[in-house]
Formats: sequence, C-alpha cells, structure tokens
Amino acid sequence: MSRILLHTLVFAPDGVSTSTLLSELMQDLQAQGHRITVLTTRPHYNRDLEAEAKQPLRPFLGGLYSISDHYGMRVIHTWMPRKGQGVSGRLRDYLIFHILSLILGTLMIGRQDVVIAPSPPLSIGMIGWLLAILKGGKFIYNVRELYPALAVQMGLASADSMVYRLMAWLERFVYARSKVVVVICEMFRQHVVKLGFASEKVLNIPDFVDTDFIRPMPKDNPLTRQYNLFDKFVVQYAGNIGMTQSFDTIMEVAGRLQDEPDIHFLIVGDGARRQYVQEQIANLSLKNITLLPYQPRSEVPFIYAAADISLVPLMAGTAQTTIPSKIYTIMASGRPALVSVDVDSELVWIVEQANCGIAVPPDDADTMEAGIRRVFAEQEFFKACGINGRHYVEKHFSRRAVSEQFNNLITHITTTS
Repeated sequence: MSRILLHTLVFAPDGVSTSTLLSELMQDLQAQGHRITVLTTRPHYNRDLEAEAKQPLRPFLGGLYSISDHYGMRVIHTWMPRKGQGVSGRLRDYLIFHILSLILGTLMIGRQDVVIAPSPPLSIGMIGWLLAILKGGKFIYNVRELYPALAVQMGLASADSMVYRLMAWLERFVYARSKVVVVICEMFRQHVVKLGFASEKVLNIPDFVDTDFIRPMPKDNPLTRQYNLFDKFVVQYAGNIGMTQSFDTIMEVAGRLQDEPDIHFLIVGDGARRQYVQEQIANLSLKNITLLPYQPRSEVPFIYAAADISLVPLMAGTAQTTIPSKIYTIMASGRPALVSVDVDSELVWIVEQANCGIAVPPDDADTMEAGIRRVFAEQEFFKACGINGRHYVEKHFSRRAVSEQFNNLITHITTTS
C-alpha cells in the first residue's frame, strides 16, 4: 500500500466541515492499508474543544509547530492565528503556512508515494507540488473551490487586474503539474477541461457525508428543548457565516415572516459576517431568529434534526465556483432543502435529481419567502422529499462510496507509470 502525505489548510481537531471530511477520508484510506501523514495548521477556524481534548497538540519550538495523533496518523500542525476577517490578514497567514509547511515537510517527513493538496487556498497547490518533488511522490490537486473565478464573483479581484492574472497563471500552473486533478462536481471538471487539460486527467469525486453519524432523528431533542424550538416550524441554516452566503436575503425574509408565529429561523455557525448578522438581527428587531455560535461536532445531528427546512443560500454567481458540503448533510438528515442559488448550478441539479426540496434564484427574498411558506403549508409532502434526499445520498454520496473512489485512484496512479 501507499505512503500518503495530505497537505491541507484544515484537519482534525479543527471543527470546520472540510476538516471533518478530510479527516474521515484519511481514516478510511488508512483502513485500506495506506500509511498517512498529515501536514496542516493548528486549529484556527471553528475551535472544537471536545475534539481538541481527544487529540491534544504537543507544541515544539515555542509553538511554531505542534504534533498530534489522529487514529494513529502523525499530524504536524504549523502555527496559525485565529481566522480573522481581513483579506490582507489571510494572505499573510497563508504565506506563513506555506513557508512553515515547506520547511517542516522537507525536514520532518520522509519519502512519499502520493501528495494530496486540497484547495483553498489556490497557492497550496504550488507547495504541494514542491513537496511531491522533494518526497518522490505523485501529486494530486483536489479542487474544492474555483479560484480565481470565485475571487471575482466575491468582488475580491477584477477580471482585468494583476491579482487576477497572477491567480489565473497559478491555477494553470498547478493543474499542469498535477498527476490528477480531482474536482468535487461535474461543473468544476468542465471548467478545468475548458482550460485545455485532458479530460482523462480530471476526475470528479464528490464530497461525502457519514450517513451513520448524520441520519434522520426526532425533532424533539435536547437542542430543540433547550431553545424552545421543538414545537416550531424551524427554518435552519448551519455552517459558515461568510462572504458567499446571502444573509441579507434570509433576514429580509425573516422580517416578512413575523406574521407567522409558528415559523422560526435558526442560524448556527461562525465566520467573517457573524457579527454583522448579529447586529442586523438586533437592529431589525427580528425576534423570530435564534443565532447560535459554532457547536461541537457531537451536536451536529441535533442541529440538523431541529430543521423542518434547511437553507443553502449562496450569492449570485458563487454556486458555480463553490459547492457547500452541507447539502449532503441536509440530505443525510432526512430533511428537505431550500437552495437559493444560480439556476445553472450543480446544487440545483442535485436537488432536482434527488427530488429533495426546492430550488429558487439567489438573492431573491420573494421566491425564498414563497418557498418557505409553501413548505410550511405542505409539510407532509416535504417530509417525503427529505426522505428522498436520504435515499439519494446513501447511494451517491456516502462516506464508503467516495472513500473507495479515492482508494482506487491512489492504487491506479501508484501502480502505473
């Protein structure tokens, strides 16, 4: 079996969803006989103190790096400050991570057969490729967000700027030097192929959800009891409160729905716009929204079980460059989804194929409001849609199925020239 180095911005015990996905994937590859080493940061995104207690970090050189053990895997964590809100600060943090990970990877990690580097950031592909050369391994770049396209859609760069041209050059550079480019959806695969790369080099392996951990559960649970939600019709958003989600639309709709005392919004998470959302809830006197901070992973099944409808609200344009893994968690929980995204996106295709909810245009309070009111009026029908989603995710996006695809890929590239 193969020696695999995962070079990633987030990994256990960080609590962000991408960290959970990558950690579980590495557990499954290790179970297949592969030897896993991880080069990552210290927890800096969503701090999960329960997880950190189970996977303590041993600091070295004054905390410049730490080492932990994750199910027998050696995990090397570089220093990383708590995630802030400024773009310039994040660029500085990425640079520090790249320098430290290249040095630590060179000095502390032996020969490898495969190096896997998931984006973001786009620049991690450059360091992953260098590590693959130094360690004699083949390089797999895992595209989880499309940069620089997403940067343009978020207003962080213009298409005629020097920053955009530099990122576009780096994107092509990384794709060209990857043995395989793994993307998480068909739309991403088409994007890479259109840039001129051979279709056989670009493989679509979607994200997954642990369908044993996330499953249909009763709405009456400790979380809904604690916050008096068990007898409400709950419209839920759980995850990153960031720059690509349309929270202004959610709050406008919540304001309109105050005439329905049985409908209540639950927002759970952290991110760059959390303070803004909190301030707007207060300024608009939205009594029908409960805003909770990031919760430990042990609470996640209860959070999704609290929902009668779960939201995936992306700003216009962004659904073509990012695919929130929460859609699979929603489906696994057996709850219907309301996706407010671009009509020509992979998310709409998933919802329609699975018949697991409603798709409406992005940034559109009228259609989001109408969708929520429809689900509220037709609750039995949409409960059946939620079960449809559960069946679909078990077949197409289960942890076992996706991990096996990665195992097959690694076996293939390490046994062929």
